[in-house]
Amino acid sequence: MMRKLAFVVGGGASAALAAFLVLGRPAPTTAQQSGPAAADSVQAPVLAAGDTAALRGPRQPIFFRHDIHAGQYKIQCQYCHYSANVSAEPGIPTAQTCMGCHLVVGGRDSTHRAEIKKLRDAWNKKEPIEWVRVHYLARHAHFPHQRHIKALGPNACATCHGDVQRMPQVFKVNNVNNMGFCISCHVERKVSRDCTVCHY
Repeated sequence: MMRKLAFVVGGGASAALAAFLVLGRPAPTTAQQSGPAAADSVQAPVLAAGDTAALRGPRQPIFFRHDIHAGQYKIQCQYCHYSANVSAEPGIPTAQTCMGCHLVVGGRDSTHRAEIKKLRDAWNKKEPIEWVRVHYLARHAHFPHQRHIKALGPNACATCHGDVQRMPQVFKVNNVNNMGFCISCHVERKVSRDCTVCHY
């Protein structure tokens, strides 16, 4: 009897595995039949790299869409800028970070595929991508990103950098290199304005 039960249970599992392999996936649930869940943000507009001339901000060597990555797909800032919450510098993501996804994600249309190909080519040739810096901070000023992220919480990045989730191409929203911008923020939040906090 035990052998027969094992065969029946095992046979059922084998049939389910065979059905999965033949069909490619299990039968959709009611929620899956209605289609993908609607994103809670505006769908990123369709743009090609050639459309960047009309966009604010510097043109980058690869048309990296923050509105797709951070906006549409809700990838957290710290996934790519992984050092921002533990160091003074947020860091520019390495090609290796990008390739973590783009080894398998090829893009949904020809314009996306063309930009992802640039990334993959740079990765395969072991060439660094020369991103154009958008935000500068004076060398005599100290701005520890980790302290600000801890104090400001989940929306810390948007406080200085604006609504990056909706930017096809990142541009400077606030003049972060102007001391008045920083002082206003410190006054509003009632935190220290002692000179040695930022300058030493």
